[in-house]
Amino acid sequence: MTASTQRTVLSLYMRVFRVARTWQAQSGVASDTLSERNYILQEARTLFRQNQQITDQEAIKKCINECEARIEIGLHYRIPYPRASYLPQMGLATQKGRKLRAQQRLRKQAKPIYLESHEET
Repeated sequence: MTASTQRTVLSLYMRVFRVARTWQAQSGVASDTLSERNYILQEARTLFRQNQQITDQEAIKKCINECEARIEIGLHYRIPYPRASYLPQMGLATQKGRKLRAQQRLRKQAKPIYLESHEET
């Protein structure tokens, strides 16, 4: 990892912690604020540790873009949790063979950048 990339990653990490420190829940309830702050901190620690061993510059840039997108979406909508991703049409069809693989490929392509680190459920 280059020095500028390392600086960018560390500044993002600190930015997430600053956001968590000043986070206020939309409901205004203290317990909601506390649980959302804890979620932000835990999610940041988990994802940064999970991606710690990445050395490919393109993969690092992808992770940086995902982090920036999640921060901006969270601040804009005042919701710290990832927004829902909707399946494309025919996404739940019980097809077999080639059509099923095509649907799986479409579903993977339709996944937004801010959900790249989340496993599909």
